[in-house]
Amino acid sequence: MDNPIRTGQSIPAELNPEGYRNIPEFLDAACRRYGDKPAFTSFGRTLSYRELDHLSAAFAAYLQRDTDLRPGDRIAIQLPNLIQFPVVVFGALRAGLVIVNTNPLYTAAEMEHQFRDSGAKALVIHQSMAHKAQQILANTEIGPIFLTQVGDLHGFVKRHLINAAVRYVKKMEPRFDLPGATSLRDALLKYADFQPDPVRRDPWDLAALQYTGGTTGVSKGAMLTHANLLANMQQALRVIRPVGEDWADTVIAPLPLYHIYAFTVAQVVLASGGHSVLIPDPRDIQGFAKELKNWRVTAFMGLNTLFIALCNNTAFRGLDFSALKITLSGGMALNNATSKRWLEVTGCTICEAYGLTETSPAVAINPPHNIRVGTIGVPVPFTETSIRSADGKPVPDGEAGELCISGPQVMAGYWQREDATRDIFTADGYLKTGDIAVRDEDGYLRIVDRSKDMIIVSGFNVYPNEIEDVVSAHPGVVECAAIGIPDPVCGEVVKLVLVRSDDQLDVETIRDWCRERLTRYKVPKVIEFADELPKTNVGKVLRRALKTGCPLTDCREAANAVD
Repeated sequence: MDNPIRTGQSIPAELNPEGYRNIPEFLDAACRRYGDKPAFTSFGRTLSYRELDHLSAAFAAYLQRDTDLRPGDRIAIQLPNLIQFPVVVFGALRAGLVIVNTNPLYTAAEMEHQFRDSGAKALVIHQSMAHKAQQILANTEIGPIFLTQVGDLHGFVKRHLINAAVRYVKKMEPRFDLPGATSLRDALLKYADFQPDPVRRDPWDLAALQYTGGTTGVSKGAMLTHANLLANMQQALRVIRPVGEDWADTVIAPLPLYHIYAFTVAQVVLASGGHSVLIPDPRDIQGFAKELKNWRVTAFMGLNTLFIALCNNTAFRGLDFSALKITLSGGMALNNATSKRWLEVTGCTICEAYGLTETSPAVAINPPHNIRVGTIGVPVPFTETSIRSADGKPVPDGEAGELCISGPQVMAGYWQREDATRDIFTADGYLKTGDIAVRDEDGYLRIVDRSKDMIIVSGFNVYPNEIEDVVSAHPGVVECAAIGIPDPVCGEVVKLVLVRSDDQLDVETIRDWCRERLTRYKVPKVIEFADELPKTNVGKVLRRALKTGCPLTDCREAANAVD
């Protein structure tokens, strides 16, 4: 447990040639280097690197001069994909605070758990969520509260039009009463052109508490240090940069910024002087495709379910993808059928990657010029992987076992959970991922499945990903999920829930399709059709909800609590 690499205390010098000690130092260099280049766009408002520098400095100055917050205090951020998000994140980090990224769709109870568990002392929140915060703030340590609306960083006319439409037309801002709350816009205006006082933050100091674990129990805060985030940014950049210096000219990463995937991608883009176009609601596929018409996209970051939905959209299929240099997939397993379809539509092969909240998140990425579909690629630089059996012993290449990770991107531990921290690390300091993987002789990794999702049929291991990959290849299937259900004879049998594009598709047709491609014990015994699958806010299929058989509306609520 004293390994400095494992505990996020340092960055290998080869990964950090500029010698950054913390995220604000990196941001300062990027803003000076790229000046008036566009950094972020949302709702038609583009923020340049220079503006990001000035606005984040103003927020940091306000935190230092008008609040009693001190370096190391936690600040919860509960915002959708607005340009206010990077301003607040970098401003808080410049003031020495620790970021607590919070899902904007949380219930009041979920908010209370995360605020109390993290010991958050301040909150930045969109006004659509303020009524929920009102219900639970008395049970937390939160003092300063900053409120913002969608149009707050737009010009006078557009700001009032957008904010009025959100409040009165779409009715997305229920009434609330938060006496003493500060308008984020007012805070930024008060200290415009001010510079914050310098704050010493060392590589091993915490930068963020990133909550995870909602699928298996009470969510836990992964302690990510400045070293963790800086190292992973550079690790990912080393893999991606060979596609060309202009790969980040226009990056579409339609995932919520509170999630570690998009959170780190945004930093990788900034390190490249790139432009992130934020998509507030990627679930609105028609609106998403319409927005994409405005951009010459050079990079696209997403996940399997989003790729499926986009490829099924007529408007998306008609877009010009001639500038697209790289597509990165993470967050969940990528199906072969999805990969083929994306290539047909866009002409770009998807680079599947793999990561965890606990690893900041990138662990492995397919090299863009040597993609091997069906794998998660090779470990990012300065990352060691070990495939281990149930008794913790390394297994030979070609055999399945639990994937364990060591590297500078691995978290320092779980916030105030020593037992959970101890349980997730091996005796020699490797993080146990809970994922079953196979390593090929040349170092490429394949994730077989989550160990907790594995189905055991009459003593045989069945991996849901394999079944889903086979079924998704059927032309009449949109998406599917396989789970295990109890059986008195076999212990468990496979149940398949699928969404079909062809109403004539029936159970026997799917079962026959599986019989031709799967060993008998892997063929689903129970097959059900659904209009949609329950998913987390990021788009992962929520197998746990399928196992409990809860109504879809309840599944959606459960999904909001998941990382």
